Amino acid sequence: MSESDDSEAKRPDAPPTSRFGRLARLTALAPRALPLASAAVRKALGGKGTAESDLEDRKRLAASAKKTAEAMLKTLGEMKGLPLKLGQMASYIDGLAPPGYEEKFQETLKKLQSKAPPLSPAAAVKVITADLGAHPGEIFAEWEADPFAAASIGQVHHAVTRGGDKVAVKVQYPGIDKAIENDLKSLSLLEQMIAPMGRKYHTKETLDEIRAVFMAELDYAKEAEISDIFRRIHEGDDEIVIPRVHHALTTRRVLTTELIGGVGYSEFCETASQSDRNAAGQTIWRFMFRAFFGHNLLYADPHPGNYRFLGGGRVAFLDFGCHKIMPPELVAGQKRYLLAQQAGDEPEFVRACVEVLGYDPSDEEAFPLYMEYTRLVTRPIVVDAPFKYTREYAREAVAFLVRNGKRIVFKDGEAMPNMPKPIHMPTDHTFVNRLQWGLSSVLAGLGAEANWRQMTAPWMGPARPLPH
Repeated sequence: MSESDDSEAKRPDAPPTSRFGRLARLTALAPRALPLASAAVRKALGGKGTAESDLEDRKRLAASAKKTAEAMLKTLGEMKGLPLKLGQMASYIDGLAPPGYEEKFQETLKKLQSKAPPLSPAAAVKVITADLGAHPGEIFAEWEADPFAAASIGQVHHAVTRGGDKVAVKVQYPGIDKAIENDLKSLSLLEQMIAPMGRKYHTKETLDEIRAVFMAELDYAKEAEISDIFRRIHEGDDEIVIPRVHHALTTRRVLTTELIGGVGYSEFCETASQSDRNAAGQTIWRFMFRAFFGHNLLYADPHPGNYRFLGGGRVAFLDFGCHKIMPPELVAGQKRYLLAQQAGDEPEFVRACVEVLGYDPSDEEAFPLYMEYTRLVTRPIVVDAPFKYTREYAREAVAFLVRNGKRIVFKDGEAMPNMPKPIHMPTDHTFVNRLQWGLSSVLAGLGAEANWRQMTAPWMGPARPLPH
């Protein structure tokens, strides 16, 4: 047996699924991650120290960042599920990695975006045989046993249908539903441990929202339906490419779509002209906000592994599992405070933030910060001029919360932290935050520039029903 064959033989047929086993793997990361996290938090919060201690912290961070990222890459890649999703977020959302060491950290973790460690070829065969009734070699005219992409809940194989169509077959990892359920149970246990304090901050409702969205992502048949809806929403926009689904070869755990070429995000950012990157950024923006503002449909997973760039402004979108049909009143409320800012109507902007986002004007410390933060993250859609997304702008969305949160939680002369007054933000807004930070980081990587306000204007009126 060759070295490569031996490596193949060692690939597992399923990710670890028991709650204890998954917690044990995460716990094993602590000795590496905690010192790095501690130093990073002190830096983010502006902790005071001597010149010598600051220098020592920088040395430790520099030495630890890459090793910690590599350890996370291995552990999260093997675990799949929610831990891998968190690793993917850290790999591209600016501001989540240790301040000052983002590039080293993200350079390693970005492998999780589409090339996480795959399972053995037998893993896909097991699922396809169970769901489609035969070995993939019998179902498809051609089948590549080794996957070309792997992510949080499934891996993707090249194949050719009996009709001669080249397709991508996404196959769910065996047992990943149990693994994710156990991850969520662990989070529920943590939530119960911090109650009743956590209940003031709606931790249970937020966790219920996360559970509902992530468990729904396990249903590939539902994802196939949603991808068809996204295609109808964007019909006539030739720059937006959504792979067609082969429904006869799709089940709850198997999703077969047309194969899309093009290049990945990193290569496109490195090689494309700025005009093409601007055009691609504008295509991504239209894809997100025509669905969100125009039809109340949120694409909740904007990470770079979900795009293929086909030249100029043409972009293909590959993954529709993480989505949410938003309450119409919440989307209308978000338009309300955006339109108030665009009109320069400060009283209406304040009223909308209070009534829609749950900000508390009686909270003299936090209320001005929340208002300023809202102005910060909505700036691109408010200014009526070209706005260029930069890494600095994307990072500030996270850094603003950390920096100003310090002023409320850690007060001079007080030994114990002060918990801020809770706000009553709708739990349906949870994944809007993910889109907000993720999209900013994706567009910043492109350095995309446009008049985003003018682009969004056609969808700022009443939303339309989803096309069926």
